[in-house]
Amino acid sequence: MTRIRFTTAGESHGPALVSVIEGVPAGLALLAADVNRELARRQQGYGRGRRMQIEQDAIEFLSGVRAGETLGSPIAMLIRNKDWKNWSEIMDPAPREEDATEGRKRQLTRVRPGHADLSGVFKYDRADARDILERASARETTARVAAGAVARRLLAEFGITIGSHVVHLGGIDAAAPEVLPADINAAADPSPLRTLDKNAEAQMIELIDKLKKDGNTAGGICEVVVRGLPVGLGSHVSWDRKLDGRLARAIVSIPAVKAMEIGAGFSAARKSGAEVHDEIEPAPGGEFARTGHVRRRTNMAGGLEGGITTGEPLVLHVAMKPISTLMRPLATIDAKTGEAAAAAAERSDVTAVPAMGVIAEAMTALVLADAFTEKFGGDSLDELRRNFDAYISHISTRFSS
Repeated sequence: MTRIRFTTAGESHGPALVSVIEGVPAGLALLAADVNRELARRQQGYGRGRRMQIEQDAIEFLSGVRAGETLGSPIAMLIRNKDWKNWSEIMDPAPREEDATEGRKRQLTRVRPGHADLSGVFKYDRADARDILERASARETTARVAAGAVARRLLAEFGITIGSHVVHLGGIDAAAPEVLPADINAAADPSPLRTLDKNAEAQMIELIDKLKKDGNTAGGICEVVVRGLPVGLGSHVSWDRKLDGRLARAIVSIPAVKAMEIGAGFSAARKSGAEVHDEIEPAPGGEFARTGHVRRRTNMAGGLEGGITTGEPLVLHVAMKPISTLMRPLATIDAKTGEAAAAAAERSDVTAVPAMGVIAEAMTALVLADAFTEKFGGDSLDELRRNFDAYISHISTRFSS
């Protein structure tokens, strides 16, 4: 069975990141520009640090693509770190004479609260938390976005679109329009904070400026919306096949993301069943072919019931905590001595919530592409399309006389 899976490799200040995605069928048109477009979106956002000015991320295909089409083999992509030239001595894989006596430059032992530093030092028995933080860094999500760009390119062949926008930042709510734009990203991306509310945007910028002056950081929430999904992706039969669980695992794996809700989410727990559950009605017409010619009057469920897509838009809310590197250091310990210390202050963003939305889109695309190929299978794009078309034709005629 064809399934999508991916892996990444590389450290934040190493020579490069590597992204490998498997299971993409042969015959999908794919250009480096399709991936680079998403990498550029990840780098935007007011409140980002100097790293975004240094890096201009772009991929090089190492395998899996020829003459602008996928081959069905693993697709490997290389993303070079331009900052490597400033870190080559510090991150050199080969041993150096001074390692045994002086140790490497830029060691980090004053571990940061909220980061993987201290837990990783204990778990992996390291003396220098840089051995942990270089991989734990959100820089790794660049490779995820590269893989996600391939996945969303596959989904786009079947009319499935993914967008996101920021709905909250640092205590400021952004009001979304009653009807979201047809192309959410086209409307959100021009905003420096990827929000659809201009009034909230101005307040957020003012807050970020104040936090930067104070050496502080902010978290926030983005909404991810997927349109065009057919009913029937995922399954109820086993816990690890439920699509809501698969999405939660992927989304909460994003650095600094601490929560995800689907549809009404936590607010549904405060309502009665009559207020929460989406009533169903017949829906004749070609636009409802992917739902089996039924529709929900509301979408409190966010497009998932029983771990299976309903054909309604998939709606996720993703919450990111404030970044754990503060330029006004918090109290901590020195991992080398165990004594009290002020946390180290690595170069940092004030907020990365706008970028987190792009990363959440990528992780959503990877999960959905996996579920899509699981359902419809196929070694080539044409085979996948035949299987998809046959399924849509079947559910479209289920209630016909």
